[in-house]
Amino acid sequence: MLSPSHPPGSHTMKDDADQNRPTLTRRRFFQGLTLLPVAAALPGCAPGTPTGNGTGSGTPATPAAKDYTPEFFNAAEWAFITAACDRLIPSDETGPGAVESGVPEFLDRHMQTPYAAGAIWYMQGPFLEAPSEFGYQGKLALRDILKVGIDAFDAHCRNQFDGKTFAQLSHEQQETLLKAAEGGKLELEAISSKLFFSNLLGEVKNGYFADPKYGANKDMAAWKMIGYPGMRADYIDWISVRDKAYPLPPVDLAGRRG
Repeated sequence: MLSPSHPPGSHTMKDDADQNRPTLTRRRFFQGLTLLPVAAALPGCAPGTPTGNGTGSGTPATPAAKDYTPEFFNAAEWAFITAACDRLIPSDETGPGAVESGVPEFLDRHMQTPYAAGAIWYMQGPFLEAPSEFGYQGKLALRDILKVGIDAFDAHCRNQFDGKTFAQLSHEQQETLLKAAEGGKLELEAISSKLFFSNLLGEVKNGYFADPKYGANKDMAAWKMIGYPGMRADYIDWISVRDKAYPLPPVDLAGRRG
């Protein structure tokens, strides 16, 4: 079976036994390493298999994805997407978070494209468990991976946290669950938690740094954060410059300056 041009991948989970819940950092994000912090196990939980009643530190105050009404995701899925984006790339002193940058909107719009529907993927089988170097071999298109994964994730949360969904849990609980999913240690119905997490994280990254025309990277804030100049046509005066920040603001595909 042929793999898609951007096959669902996976992230190797490091041995975190000797670490003490380091905070989310953008340095780790940009290095391409695991994004989530090492969250301490909840009371009564084994690491990577969270259970409990969801008391934690209370329901998190997840930023709202403003001025957009989702068309692909339903209300429950939208709540999950917003909460997960807030944990994967939270706002801090370095730069904006995924929610305020519009990543949930990007995801909703992107899931309505032919690519997300598997239009350029070979989807006729056989569907095999194959090493990652052979690419994705499953039967679910990208948008189905997210839909099925969100439903399974929330079902797990309701079962383990007295009926609460992922969006209703504390940040610590959310991070523990996502970390378990990243390592494939979260048992979900109908889908591998590792497959779901790797695709969700990849799409969040794509949206965060995409051109603003696709719904995220509001005001080109992510580009400004990393010093990316965008779509400027002429860099000739700066080709030979070293160790000096490029001084001009980014330009998007529509020609707008950041």
